[in-house]
Amino acid sequence: MTTGPLDGVRVIDLSTVVMGPYAAQILGDLGADVIKIESPADTVRVGEYRTTPGMTALNLNVNRNKRSVALNLKDETEREQALKLIDTADVLITNMRPGALARLGLNYADVAARNPRLVYAHAQGFRSDSDRAGNAAYDETVQASSGLVDVANRALGEPVYLPTIIGDKVSSLTIAYSVLAALVHRDKTGQGQQIEIPMTDTLIAFNLVEHLAGHTYEPAEGPTGFALSMTKGHAAVRTKDGLACVIPYNPQNFRDFFAAAGRPDLAADPRVNGDAINRADNEWLSEQIAVCAPALTTEEWAEVCAKHSIPMAPVLELDRAHEDPYVRDGHLLDTVEHPSEGTIRTVGIPVKFSATPGSIRRLAPLAGQDTAEVLAELV
Repeated sequence: MTTGPLDGVRVIDLSTVVMGPYAAQILGDLGADVIKIESPADTVRVGEYRTTPGMTALNLNVNRNKRSVALNLKDETEREQALKLIDTADVLITNMRPGALARLGLNYADVAARNPRLVYAHAQGFRSDSDRAGNAAYDETVQASSGLVDVANRALGEPVYLPTIIGDKVSSLTIAYSVLAALVHRDKTGQGQQIEIPMTDTLIAFNLVEHLAGHTYEPAEGPTGFALSMTKGHAAVRTKDGLACVIPYNPQNFRDFFAAAGRPDLAADPRVNGDAINRADNEWLSEQIAVCAPALTTEEWAEVCAKHSIPMAPVLELDRAHEDPYVRDGHLLDTVEHPSEGTIRTVGIPVKFSATPGSIRRLAPLAGQDTAEVLAELV
C-alpha cells in the first residue's frame, strides 16, 4: 500500500452531500490526509442503511480515505477547534452558503488571515456575483440551467433529466483539478487563494464543448447540438442475447457491419460507399444498425467488431457489474470488509500512477469516530 502523490497534503472537508465530499475523497485516494468536519446530521448520512445508522451507501461511496471529526460549529469552543484544524491544512473544501460561512467566521477572509497558504475551494450552485447567487441548487436545477435538459428534449422529445447526478460529479472533478492547480501555484509562490466553483457554470462549460456546434461561429454557421448525439435512434441496440453499443463510424465500418449481419444489400448501398458518411443519413443508418443487430449475439458482435475495428462495447448491467471481466480485472469494484458494516463493495481508483499509485487506506468512517485522535494532534 502506497501513500500516493498527495502524501503530506492535508485537506479539511467541510462539505455535505456529494459534490464536495467526492472531490475530497478523490484527493484522499491520491494520498492526502482528509479530515471531514461534520455533524451526525450530515445530509449525506440520511437514508437507508444496513447495520449502523448513518452508514448509507452514498456515505460509503464518497467518504473513504477520511477521518471524521464531529464538531458543532455553532458552539464557540468547538468552532475554535475547527479553526485550529484549518490552520494546519493545505486545502479547505466547503459548499456551505456564503451567509452561513460569514456568520461562523469561516469565510475566506477570516481563515486566510490565520492561514495565508490555504487553498480555499468554495463550491456553490451559482456564481457569487450573479443575481442567482443565493438560490438553492440541486442537480436537476443545474441540468436545466446548463442546457442539458434542452439537449435531452431535442434528442428524445422529452425534457428529462439525465439519470445520474452529473452536475455534482462533474463539479467534484472540477474542484479536484482546481485545487491541484492552486497547490502548484502555492508551492511556487507561498500564496494561497480562494477558488469558486459554481455548479451551473461548470456544467455549462462541460455541455457546450460539443453542443455549441454551429454557434461556435459568429454569425452562426449552423444549429446548436452535436449532430450525431442528437440523431433520432442514436442508442444502444438489442443483439440476439442482450444489449450492446455498436457504432460504425466510417463507410468501411458500415460495409463490414452489414456484411456480418448478412445484409449484402445494405453493404452495397450508395450511402455507405462514398468517401465519408453524410450526416444527413445518420437517422437512417441508426435504424439499420438496430434492425441488423439481432442477427448475432453480443459476443459474436464483439469478435466481428474487433476484427474490423468497429467501435463496440457490451452494455454493462449494474446489477452484474462485479462479474464483468473488465471491471473485475481492473479492480474497479472490489469486495472488502468494513469495520462496522461487514462485507461491502467499494469502487476502485480509476487512474494509475507508475511511481506513486493511490490507495484505499481507510473505508468510510462513522460520524465523529476520529474526533479524539485528530484533536489530540493539535496539542
